[in-house]
Amino acid sequence: MPSHLSADRPAAQPPQGDSVDALISQARRLKGDVDAVRRDTPSDGTDPQDRWQRALCDLALHHLDDLDGHLAQLRDGPLPDPASTEATPVVRAVPPAPRRGSLLSRVGSAEWNLLTDEASWSGELYQILGRDPAAPPLTLDELPSVVLDEDRPRLTSMVTGCLVDAKPIDGEFRVVRPDGEVRTVHMMGEPVLDSDGSTASMWAVLRDVSELRRSQRAVSETRDSLQRHQDRARTEHRLAVEMQEAVLPPWRGSLRLAHQGPESLDLAAHYLPSSTSALIGGGWYDALELADGETLLSVGDLTGHGVAVTSGMATLLGAVRGMAMAGTRPGRLMTWLNQLLDATVQPALGSAVCCRYRPDTRTLVWAQAGHPAPLLFRDGTGRRLRAPAGVLLGATSGAVYEQAEETLEPGDLLVLHTDGLVPGHSGTAAADRLLDLAPRFGEARTAQDCVRVAMEEFGEAEREDDGCVLVARVTS
Repeated sequence: MPSHLSADRPAAQPPQGDSVDALISQARRLKGDVDAVRRDTPSDGTDPQDRWQRALCDLALHHLDDLDGHLAQLRDGPLPDPASTEATPVVRAVPPAPRRGSLLSRVGSAEWNLLTDEASWSGELYQILGRDPAAPPLTLDELPSVVLDEDRPRLTSMVTGCLVDAKPIDGEFRVVRPDGEVRTVHMMGEPVLDSDGSTASMWAVLRDVSELRRSQRAVSETRDSLQRHQDRARTEHRLAVEMQEAVLPPWRGSLRLAHQGPESLDLAAHYLPSSTSALIGGGWYDALELADGETLLSVGDLTGHGVAVTSGMATLLGAVRGMAMAGTRPGRLMTWLNQLLDATVQPALGSAVCCRYRPDTRTLVWAQAGHPAPLLFRDGTGRRLRAPAGVLLGATSGAVYEQAEETLEPGDLLVLHTDGLVPGHSGTAAADRLLDLAPRFGEARTAQDCVRVAMEEFGEAEREDDGCVLVARVTS
C-alpha cells in the first residue's frame, strides 16, 4: 500500500525522548491533581454546584488521559508501514491488553486502497467497532452499514470530499456494535495521492470518543441545571422579599400611635437578613393599634428560608393580627397559633412573643412560645421579663400557653427581638448582649435612636439566620 505521507510533505523529525518523557510526567502530575480535586468534591449529587464541578473534573481527566496516551505514542514513534513489514518481518513484543477505557483501546487506524479495493484495519479498530478480528475489514462501501441511519449522510459526505476533492476528513458519527451498544467515533484522515496526483487510497485514524462526549454532556447538563437552580433561587428570593415587604409594617423609622392619648408609645423596628443564605427567612415584627385602644406588639420567627417559609410567616402574622383585633388575649392567641401551625401540610416550628399594651393603665399583658422574653430598660438598667410557660409553636399538639402582666412607667423601654439578632448566641446570651447596651439606650432620645444603637453593635456581624428587633418607648 502507498505510504501515509504524501510526496510533497516531508516527514517531521520526532522530538527527543527526554523532552516527551518530561511532558508525560507533567501530564500525569496534572492528572493526579485533578483527580484529587474530584475526590474532594461531594458526590451525593444534592448540590448543582458540586455536580457541575465533578463533571468538569471528569471531562478534564478524559482529556488528560488522552493526552498521556498521545504523548506515549509520540515517544514510541510511528508504527511501521504495513507494506514494509511484508518485505522485512519485524518481531515485536505483544503489548499488554489495554485496560478498559484506556486510550489504546479507543484509537484505531485504517487504510482503504482504491486501486485494489482492499482494506487494512488495526486491531484497536476491531475493538472499537466490536467486530471479530478474524473477520475481513469493511470496505468503504460496507462501512455505512455499521453507522446509525441519521449519521450516514455525514460519513458519506466526508468520504466523498476526501476521495473526489482531496479534502481531509475530520468529523464524528455514531456506530452500532453487534451487541447493540452505540459508540461515538471521531474520524480523521487524508487521501494518499498516486504519482499522477490521483487518489490511490485513503487512510484514517478513528477514535472512540463516547466517554468524552458523555462527560461533555454531563458538564453541559449540570451547567444548565446549575443555571436553572440559580435562576430559581433568584426568583424565590425576589418573591420572598416582595411577600415580606407586603406583610411587615410599611413604616420605617419611628412611628407614633397618636390615638392613645397622653400616654403613647414611640416605636421603631429593623429587620436584618441572613448573611449566609440568599433566601429570606421567616422572622417578623409587628405593631398594630387595636379597636379597643390597646396596642399589639409581636415578634416571631419561623424556621427555614425561602418562599414557603415566608408564606408561612405571612399566614401566622395574619392570624395574629386577626385574633388580636377580635380581642383574643395573648395566652389564648398562642394556643390557637400552635394549633394552626400543627395543622399545616408541611410541618414547621416557630417561636413568637405577643404583647397587648393598655395605655390608660400602662399595663403590658404578654405570652411567649419558645421565644426570648422581652427586655425592659428603666433608669439606665435592663432586665428580662419573667417568662410565662410556653413551648415552640408546632412542637406538640394541645399545648397551653400562660400569660404574664407587667406595669410600665413613662420613659420605660421595651425591646422585643429574635435569636438571629445577635449571631452565634443562644437566646439567653443574646439577651445578655442587649442588656449590656443599657447605658447607651438610656442616653437615646427616641426608639429609633435605640434601634440605631443595636444596629451599630450587631448589624455588621455575619449571621446564619435573619434577625428582628422591635423597640417600644413609653412616652408621657
